[in-house]
Amino acid sequence: MPFPSFLSREPRLPSAEEALKGRPAPEFTLPERHTVLGTPLAGPYPDGLAVADFGLGCFWGAERKFWQVPGVWTTLVGYQGGHTPNPAYEEVCSGLTGHTEAVRVVYDPARVSFAALLKVFWESHDPTQGFRQGNDRGTQYRSAIYTHTPAQQSEAESSREAYQSVLTASGYAPITTEILPAGPFYPAEPAHQQYLDKNPSGYCGIGGTGVSCPIGVAKAPSPEA
Repeated sequence: MPFPSFLSREPRLPSAEEALKGRPAPEFTLPERHTVLGTPLAGPYPDGLAVADFGLGCFWGAERKFWQVPGVWTTLVGYQGGHTPNPAYEEVCSGLTGHTEAVRVVYDPARVSFAALLKVFWESHDPTQGFRQGNDRGTQYRSAIYTHTPAQQSEAESSREAYQSVLTASGYAPITTEILPAGPFYPAEPAHQQYLDKNPSGYCGIGGTGVSCPIGVAKAPSPEA
């Protein structure tokens, strides 16, 4: 196959026509339970729980951020926001699938709010870096929130505006985070699930801006506020 011309330039997302074709089913079996929380990884999940998907750089460190939050029932890493069905890790890293590395967070809204998860998300990475996170460069490291309800979508968009206000005041560039309704989520291979629990000294790559994110706001503060 000819070398795709878009790989020789700055990272950009491939079109559906450029993306790899993928496969009808994954070539592995997902582990049954979370190695830290002891809960099932795959759905369907118990009634009363909610789901949100976040992309904030390398998913190994990102997943650990969320499994440490009280009220989170289970987490698993995978691929979201692209074109290729059931992609392999190496395919996602090639930039030819359009996916970002994502963490699926299943949580109990009676114990932890979506706003609290958004705060963890914003403060755990730099959402102004486009197709990279720190030294990790590529479209698979872009910042993203994939929502499962209209209420989540609205709250995520409002939180982006609120956080942009405080980031701008601290000298940061515009936020590049994409916020979209969730599409297909493809779990990553077993070796990537709870990677930093299995490999405590493993690579993390997650680091925030040090700027606190306001939560519990209906809209971004006005310039006069």
